[in-house]
Amino acid sequence: MQTVTLIATAAMGLEAVVAKEVNALGYETHVENGKVIFEAPISAIPRCNLWLRSADRVKLQVGTFKASSFEELFEGTKSLPWEKYIAEDGQVPVIGKSVKSKLYSVPDCQAITKKAIVERLKLKYGIVSKLPESGAMFKVEIALLKDEATLTIDTSGTGLHKRGYRVGQGDAPLKETLAASLIMLTNWHADETLIDPFCGSGTIAIEAALIGQNIAPGFNREFASEEWSFIKRKHWEDAFQEAEDKANYDQKLEIIGSDIDHKMIDIAKQNAMESGLGDLITWKQMQVKDLTIRKHNGYLIGNPPYGQRLGDYKHAAKIANDLGSVMKHHESWSIYILTAYENFEKAFGQRATKKRKLFNGYIRTDYYQYFGKKVREDLE
Repeated sequence: MQTVTLIATAAMGLEAVVAKEVNALGYETHVENGKVIFEAPISAIPRCNLWLRSADRVKLQVGTFKASSFEELFEGTKSLPWEKYIAEDGQVPVIGKSVKSKLYSVPDCQAITKKAIVERLKLKYGIVSKLPESGAMFKVEIALLKDEATLTIDTSGTGLHKRGYRVGQGDAPLKETLAASLIMLTNWHADETLIDPFCGSGTIAIEAALIGQNIAPGFNREFASEEWSFIKRKHWEDAFQEAEDKANYDQKLEIIGSDIDHKMIDIAKQNAMESGLGDLITWKQMQVKDLTIRKHNGYLIGNPPYGQRLGDYKHAAKIANDLGSVMKHHESWSIYILTAYENFEKAFGQRATKKRKLFNGYIRTDYYQYFGKKVREDLE
């Protein structure tokens, strides 16, 4: 069975979440900053693209080598077996990045990499003139770290956060991959209540519904590698069938999303309908101070507006204070809040059980975790 080296890229701080997902699919991983590396059969390309909720994209590693000069970069690139993956008529755009490398000119590195790939493919396919580049897309990346060059092909196409259900969004939308990660960093199970009192366009609630019914997040979208001839059509058919077989559409859920802005509630409803989960989530327009908790146990997961993105710090403090005033009467609930507001704990009125540094786009945030009684008992 032919195996390939794959890289699932991850936002800073979420590598362990991505690795856990890859492990759950049956592949052993090696974790580095921003990426999870693993050897797997070709059939893993469809499976990982369909199932990974927290990864940004899945890349196929063609090779790595030392490159401290442009000549070494050219020869190293040309020596790799590009014809194993790229079709004769494949489109081959090249992107690049360089960190602490002698080869700091990214445009030059891209041009040299492209030239080397083209020469290799022309030689292998017996083409004298230009490559047609009229077929499937094979986006290549040359990544230089110090003197190490890594060449990959992007199997995902559009980033994996693009699930295909977002028809509208607010001023500061939460990425779907980050929303899913926030849920997976909790102990929430599908038979427990989940509330997002700052739901915005509904991303956390919708991702929770997908997780709750074990629906593959990539089920309703397309991937660049679906057009690649070296991946058998049967691999894709089997992956989609596996996703269908594992979905639990009968799982009952109690997921509630609320927001102060009625326009955002309308957008959230539209997004939920587009995802096919419109009947599974309850949406309410309300302020957080009016939140009513009826169940004894549950999870509250939210990404409230904070001064760096929307409004000001006084507003962020008031929201935290209002939330703390409501939740101090519900000690059995577990509360998880992602915010860049540095005085959140003081305004909320309680120190977090645990705090995790994450990035929401380029904004440094903290994920404040307050474990309820049931979670504490589960951990003991």
